[in-house]
Amino acid sequence: MNIKTTIFSFLLVLINAHTVLAQSTDIEQEITELSKQKWQWMANKNADKLVELFHDKAKFVHMGGTWGKEREVDIIREGFIHYKKADVHEVMVEVLNDNTAILWNRITLLAVVGPNEVSNPFMVTEVYTKEDNTWKLADLTFSKLLEPER
Repeated sequence: MNIKTTIFSFLLVLINAHTVLAQSTDIEQEITELSKQKWQWMANKNADKLVELFHDKAKFVHMGGTWGKEREVDIIREGFIHYKKADVHEVMVEVLNDNTAILWNRITLLAVVGPNEVSNPFMVTEVYTKEDNTWKLADLTFSKLLEPER
């Protein structure tokens, strides 16, 4: 192999690596922004936006149980749980491929559950899948943290 071929091959590898990295970074930013919007829609009880965001087969795992999209939307719409404010302390995104991304938020959630206002630290896992060029939330899992806030 001559030097020109070696250099050309190396440049192609660099260009491909840069393109993949740029796509991944773009998806990470898109998912991070979508997650922020989701917290705001939840705080505003904007059930219509959440219906659009939630995948039809989505699962929601809370301290009180696990259920699907319809029940989660009803809970938010009717105010059984009011996600008043999610203070996001840390965000991590892992892009698995062009159609799947996982986001982890370390948050302090201020919520009204029934008649009680509560504040809890959580690590929240969000799984997003892309269908028809639109990101859908397929899983939202709250894991209560026992450690105090950092």
